[in-house]
Amino acid sequence: MLEEVERWLSTRSWSVADRPLHQVLAAKQRTGQTISVVLPALNEEETVGDIVAVIRHDLVEQVPLVDEIVVVDSGSTDRTSEVAARAGARVVHRDDILPRIPPVPGKGEVLWRSLLVTGGDIVCFIDADLREFSSEFVSGIVGPLLTDPDVDLVKGMYDRPLGGTAGQGGRVTELMARPLLNMHWPQLAGFVQPLGGEYAARRSLLEQLPFPVGYGVELGMLVDALHLVGLDALAQVDVGVRKHRHQDGQALGRMAAAIYRTAQLRLARGHLVRPSLTQFERGEDGFEPRTYSVDTEERPPMVEIAEYAERKVA
Repeated sequence: MLEEVERWLSTRSWSVADRPLHQVLAAKQRTGQTISVVLPALNEEETVGDIVAVIRHDLVEQVPLVDEIVVVDSGSTDRTSEVAARAGARVVHRDDILPRIPPVPGKGEVLWRSLLVTGGDIVCFIDADLREFSSEFVSGIVGPLLTDPDVDLVKGMYDRPLGGTAGQGGRVTELMARPLLNMHWPQLAGFVQPLGGEYAARRSLLEQLPFPVGYGVELGMLVDALHLVGLDALAQVDVGVRKHRHQDGQALGRMAAAIYRTAQLRLARGHLVRPSLTQFERGEDGFEPRTYSVDTEERPPMVEIAEYAERKVA
């Protein structure tokens, strides 16, 4: 490990206990910064309501830390929107944000568009499929942004159990993202959960970053932030254990392909070797190929969007 990363781990890697909630709240009141929590959601009616309810109870009603909770629904066919609204979130549908640009499927697309419908100085992203959710996921990762003006982006780190076994979640992280980062961006080797969906950043940083539209958004954001603001502006906070729905092996394969493609663009900005992935499923006549396109689109920095610039002026 680079000496720079060892130093970073000792100065930019914390536990949620390092900043008690009263200290975080005092920093918010002192600095006047506002906080938006965004949950990208697609068919998450089983979990999104509980997450919203916990954040609202703990960090809006009990303690005034969070200024708005926004669920961006990316085309759910279940009761995600209804459940989220009933729990106290403002629900916005992806297709209603920036309608002049046709939306494409993908998590990164939703996160990018969320910048247009939120107002917080700090934006905190939380995945909508978490179970046994604790509000410390939010207070823990926004804490350094409120207390340290030199920090611009904070990732959550946590254990990810799989099938009752501790530490076995995050398979794409271990098989794809971590090797890529260690080999090509060794300064980022200290991040425990580089692909984790729970992180917070200053709007002033997010609006300058391009957003891969799909699963590559977390890796792309981390790499681009490193180049834009440097390693010392990045941090991570241990928030305990993350429990969520796990995907099957083929879905993970597609995720890994998208992440590799995101890395490839940042390594060369050249032509793609092959922007598709073929997997196999057993059918009546043996193994049948299934080919999936790999996310090949990225959204530009939000500061380049006219509607966003007009909103900032207004």
